Amino acid sequence: MNKQTDTFLLDSGAAARIVADIGADIATDTPPQVGISRPHESAHLHVAGTATYTDDIPELAGTLHAALGTSARPHARIRAIGLDKVRAAPGVVAVLTADDIPAVNDCGPILHDDPILARETVQFVGQPLFLVVASSHDAARRAARLAEVDYEDLPPVLTPEAAHAAGSYVLPPMHLSRGEPHRHLETAAHRDSGQIRLGGQEQFYLEGQIAYAAPKENDGMHVWCSTQHPSEMQHVVSHMLGWQAHQVVVECRRMGGGFGGKESQSALFACCAALAAWKLMCPVKLRPDRDDDMMITGKRHDFVFGYDVGHDDEGRVEAVAVEMVSRAGFSADLSGPVMTRAICHFDNAYWLPNVQIDGYCGKTNTQSNTAFRGFGGPQGAFAMEYILDNIARTVGRDALDVRRANLYGKGERNVTPYGQTVEDNVIHELLDELEASSAYRARRAATRAFNAASPVLKKGIAITPVKFGISFNVAHFNQAGALVHVYNDGSVLVNHGGTEMGQGLNTKVAMVVAHELGIRLERIRVTATDTSKVANTSATAASTGTDLNGKAAQDAARQIRERLAQFAARQAGVDAATVRFGDDLVVAGELRLSFADLARQAYMARVQLWSDGFYTTPKLYWDQSKLQGRPFYYFAYGAACSEVLVDTLTGEWRLLQADVLHDAGRSLNPAIDIGQVEGAFIQGMGWLTTEELWWNDKGRLMTHAPSTYKIPTINDCPEAFHVRLFDNPNVEDSIHRSKAVGEPPLLLPFSVFFAIRDAVASLGDYRTNPPLRAPATSEAILDAVDAVRAAVAAGATAVPAA
Repeated sequence: MNKQTDTFLLDSGAAARIVADIGADIATDTPPQVGISRPHESAHLHVAGTATYTDDIPELAGTLHAALGTSARPHARIRAIGLDKVRAAPGVVAVLTADDIPAVNDCGPILHDDPILARETVQFVGQPLFLVVASSHDAARRAARLAEVDYEDLPPVLTPEAAHAAGSYVLPPMHLSRGEPHRHLETAAHRDSGQIRLGGQEQFYLEGQIAYAAPKENDGMHVWCSTQHPSEMQHVVSHMLGWQAHQVVVECRRMGGGFGGKESQSALFACCAALAAWKLMCPVKLRPDRDDDMMITGKRHDFVFGYDVGHDDEGRVEAVAVEMVSRAGFSADLSGPVMTRAICHFDNAYWLPNVQIDGYCGKTNTQSNTAFRGFGGPQGAFAMEYILDNIARTVGRDALDVRRANLYGKGERNVTPYGQTVEDNVIHELLDELEASSAYRARRAATRAFNAASPVLKKGIAITPVKFGISFNVAHFNQAGALVHVYNDGSVLVNHGGTEMGQGLNTKVAMVVAHELGIRLERIRVTATDTSKVANTSATAASTGTDLNGKAAQDAARQIRERLAQFAARQAGVDAATVRFGDDLVVAGELRLSFADLARQAYMARVQLWSDGFYTTPKLYWDQSKLQGRPFYYFAYGAACSEVLVDTLTGEWRLLQADVLHDAGRSLNPAIDIGQVEGAFIQGMGWLTTEELWWNDKGRLMTHAPSTYKIPTINDCPEAFHVRLFDNPNVEDSIHRSKAVGEPPLLLPFSVFFAIRDAVASLGDYRTNPPLRAPATSEAILDAVDAVRAAVAAGATAVPAA
């Protein structure tokens, strides 16, 4: 691939390099099946509307539909629940409560603190209390609203600040330190402190939560579920019913988006559908409407940061202390791993010689927050970028120069606060390339000239880098299995433990298998993720889907290829090492066969034509008690330059241009990877600018529908949107030396937020730090504008942080 263009053509030189670098077992004149742009394997189905999602599965005879009845209070004891009107409503077949659960009333992924149906106490507005099963979706939903609940209200805790003040946490606090931060804070030439507010984010997948359960013979259950973690759904359903895991099969062909919201939070819906199916011995589907979905499920954790930083005259950080408080919600869910990753990504791309990080997961009477693309990493890194942005104005230097002064080095200044050596640092070269290609210096000067002549409309520009660690925090999750079947007509069926949520995982795995067997991609078919085929799978999360499942599928395909090579070598009387596979052909000495003919002959000779594959990520270790180790197999890097225009009278803004350079290693599929970078950039921009979550003083989420919660649209994409991949083969033995591309680019739109902040800072001649909170809504921008103008009028050079 030519990284200097936005096209995805593979020239002959690039093809030769890929073949050489990955050690392909095909002739060098055969086109490789990886490293080239391919359409998503289901693209034609998406366009035609024939792709099957869970709600599209033909309903079995006798299917009933369920809806959840939910709490109207943020924190209360349940004195009584009157369900007579619910039971008497048209179409209602049954109403189930916690008393109907035969075994474990819990769906928490780590701690057992998350009831499927509340029994005695409710802990947030929207918490499920009971399940209505009726003849139709509408009948169930209407009936659920007829319940009469007698509450005894209890004092709610609604904000992370209130939780922190009360010492209310879902998990013990976490602490990480290096060096002598407090001593160096005292002796630093400059010292600054403040608070930063960073909002949460709704996953807003296009396909909502849904589960469809059907009882099977001999106490069995088949659950079709839109989930990123079929094995966990298998576990929670079996535990709820008091069964063994082998009695439950969970299947997911595809999701219409997940973003982390379907990792643990799909468990509630899988359990409720399975409970009703078991109780009534008929198929039951549970599909909440969008507003119910948003009221019930958790979001990205919002954070409040308190920081204290010391730095020199050049803006180099000498010491920093930060206190992170997240809104965990009422239960632990995945808040612990999220906070761990936030702590491990606070450094982002920067060397911090003396650092103290304290993390607190605040227990609040709101939805239990959960995984979201980046999994705490974006929150931690945002705080460091905000601090550096402040420092740049304090010392009067370009923010990019301050960022460069603090970057990790090579051979020195290259150990993270948690003890991992940064061995593959390319951020310097990547920033050099982006700075030049985006014409940052010239455009920065142009924005300042524009602002000097424009009293109302102000431009801002910023470049921000990204260093993002790839792997699960918990070492044993970094494993995957796969099955590859070669049929005697030469066609291939692949099953692996990952789930497809639109990110192209199945496409990449199919490409890997096609390449390994030397056949065309059209011969490969990837089937639905199914716990009865590949057991004990990890969640498709932490950007590990292709890394893990691609390697497992490659392992399975290689075993089959080696058996076929040995068979062909015996037929031709040559050494198996000389057999070549490529372009649907197999060449062994003078023997030249199509892959299909070889498969047919091998079947007749009783050669095994299927195999399982397995992979575990090497080099990982982690001590959670000390927050030390090597939690990441490698790092992915990136940087973005964004230019914005802000109306200082209305707070409206527009992204004029975005230039993005991202490190996907040696990309398996450049078209899909660039699409992932583009999508992550816009999604991250939405998080930081328009997507505001707001709870009223009664604990009710008021932004629970598209009418009140604003995700970005096509109109928010800049006309000039330049996304390129940085040519950087992975130094680690990842699948064909590629790098994960799901989560890291979500941090790239930090540049949008800080470009907005740069525009507002122009009102104070770039010497005042605007107290801009995130998301930078129009209201937040106007608040920052007013604060800067007030500071200028008062003759101040700094204002309190957001």
